[in-house]
Amino acid sequence: MASGHGRTLLGELLHKRGLTAEEFSEQANLFAYEHGIDATLSVRHVHRLASGQRADGRPLGPVRAGTKRLLEEMLGVPIERLLKPSTSAPSEVQLWSSEALELRARITSGRAVDQQTISLLQQKLDLTRVIDRQLGGSALLGELRAQINQMWELLSNVLDGQARIGLARVIVDASALAGWQSLDQGFMRESWQHYDQARSAARVAESRPLEAYACAGQAVVLLDIGDSRSAVELTGQALHIAQNDTPALLAAWLTAAHGEALAADGRLADSLQTFDKAARLMPPKRADSDASYLVFDQTHLTRWRGSALARLREPEAIDVLGTALDQLDPTFTRAETALRVDMVDVLSANGELGEAKAHAERARILAAQVGSNRQRRRLEALIG
Repeated sequence: MASGHGRTLLGELLHKRGLTAEEFSEQANLFAYEHGIDATLSVRHVHRLASGQRADGRPLGPVRAGTKRLLEEMLGVPIERLLKPSTSAPSEVQLWSSEALELRARITSGRAVDQQTISLLQQKLDLTRVIDRQLGGSALLGELRAQINQMWELLSNVLDGQARIGLARVIVDASALAGWQSLDQGFMRESWQHYDQARSAARVAESRPLEAYACAGQAVVLLDIGDSRSAVELTGQALHIAQNDTPALLAAWLTAAHGEALAADGRLADSLQTFDKAARLMPPKRADSDASYLVFDQTHLTRWRGSALARLREPEAIDVLGTALDQLDPTFTRAETALRVDMVDVLSANGELGEAKAHAERARILAAQVGSNRQRRRLEALIG
């Protein structure tokens, strides 16, 4: 390794990091392999680049394109600066060896976030959602938290506007799912924070529909802590945010969310009118581009209406929930759990204790299967 006054900035950086030529050569070759760069860096070549001259004392000459790309992407420093003779001035070395060097490397990594990367992250999230609805989220939540943190870190390093928007949209989806999983586990504060992150990401994505979606999801947390008035306000705000340029499916979902909040607030007539409006807004056929993050159709709307009626112990809820149960896709295990707990509630309130007990036994099994503390606690409150 070069020393003293014959050192380039590259040599000075390696010296400050305590790296030998052999260690840096190994790191560089591994980096090239992992990033698909057609270049290798021998120990002898590292010595030449670090000293700024060949073994016989002649100048280095032009650096190969592959070597240039490898060093610049690995270190985040232009090749011209790396091969410039170092004056050993603390300011020059510190500029490229501490925070500035780290930031340049992070921004370089941010350039690798393209549409293919974003699509892969979305596919992974979609798979998580399918597993969640069938098996529950207790085993998935930790992994999802880590994925969200990773995406936020990536987002801070992405400069391209379209890539930022695309990545932010995935963060909204992931944070909303994490919010729902956290709520199902009984982590209300964490659920609130995830939904708040989803709202922040929606603003980065410049998407009012996504912001409305996150708002309405957050309102469910308010319902679970008994603040129905605030839930009505927040779902109303969501509808206001999404009033223009919103997919029909999302508009129907947001309206139904408002209907649920109205029912929780004891406003039966307003709730039923709102659910009627949601039914009118429901598109006859789902388009692939319509709110892909939503799993919502006429059956789920019927289930939601039945749940709202059950909150108020209305006998009509029994038939509505029964219809939804007959039509529900059997892979929606968590949805069936919630539906059966609603049935226990309204059947018990209307004196049909035998049928309520049968639904309670099935709901208890399903709640255990998906690990839903939320539904388990609802059952305990209803039947002990």
